[in-house]
Amino acid sequence: MRLTSMDDIAAAEQRLGGQVVRTPLLPCPRLGDPLGLDLAVKAENLQHTGSFKVRGVLNALLARIEREGKPAGLTAFSAGNHAAAVAFAGHAFGLPTVVCMPPHAVPTKIEAVRRYGGEVVLTDDLLGTCQALAAERGYHLLHPFDDPDVIAGQATVGREILADGPPPALVVVPVGGGGLISGVAAAVRSAVPTARVVGVEPVTANAVGHALRTDGAALATPPTSIADGLAAPFAGRHTLAHVRALVDGMVEVSEEEIRSAWWELLDATKLLVEPSAAVTLAALRAGLVDAGPGTRTVLVLSGGNVSPATLASLA
Repeated sequence: MRLTSMDDIAAAEQRLGGQVVRTPLLPCPRLGDPLGLDLAVKAENLQHTGSFKVRGVLNALLARIEREGKPAGLTAFSAGNHAAAVAFAGHAFGLPTVVCMPPHAVPTKIEAVRRYGGEVVLTDDLLGTCQALAAERGYHLLHPFDDPDVIAGQATVGREILADGPPPALVVVPVGGGGLISGVAAAVRSAVPTARVVGVEPVTANAVGHALRTDGAALATPPTSIADGLAAPFAGRHTLAHVRALVDGMVEVSEEEIRSAWWELLDATKLLVEPSAAVTLAALRAGLVDAGPGTRTVLVLSGGNVSPATLASLA
């Protein structure tokens, strides 16, 4: 299977110029010094819709328009962040949007979709319902992670990391379905072959790690985690190919480790980030990622969409 190339990423950068926020890469000695690391955070919580997802969605939509013209509408399946990104793209391009979300989706994430004019269908059969709606209405299905154009869009996160600071020796990335880490790894490893890219999942929502161990099998039980943005039920063919080829390791953190790291991340950065963004710090604190003294390390903060109830649970 062909991996994302530098040409693919360059095309994505051109398409997304002026369409997405160039989020800051922020030094964070408050977190790095106790760990003995030269640490910075990539603040994708400041992106449109509050997560990196809009990069992949907009690149996939714009690439599709280039190849086939404007679709009749958009449909997608997602627990939250991808759903909001698709609704945002539909609103921006004047396209009707319908998104399939699980019944237990965070209410604020459902409201975010509706805020951009998207229709929400709550269902336990996310993929099946989404495919049926796409066929019935003639809409274009925008996959949340297993799409080469989505991966190329997410790769622009890696390109900005490379452009905005010293070359990283280690990049640690939250992992749900694997689109973000696939893109970041493609961008970083192409430019800095010696850099290590490590993915982090919750123990209770580990679709990619499980697929690597079982030759691509989906999770047997629905994933659940305080890091709900990482609760993908399966990994994709494209994302698994990228992880196998470009990612140096996958580690898993407990709910307790995520919760503890989340408060430390909020306090140290003064950024409103969701628990999904904290899995990277949790992995470093738990000693699951090897990094020598002074290692130039970047943590990707994947999103900032957190409900008041989840925030209150920290108390």
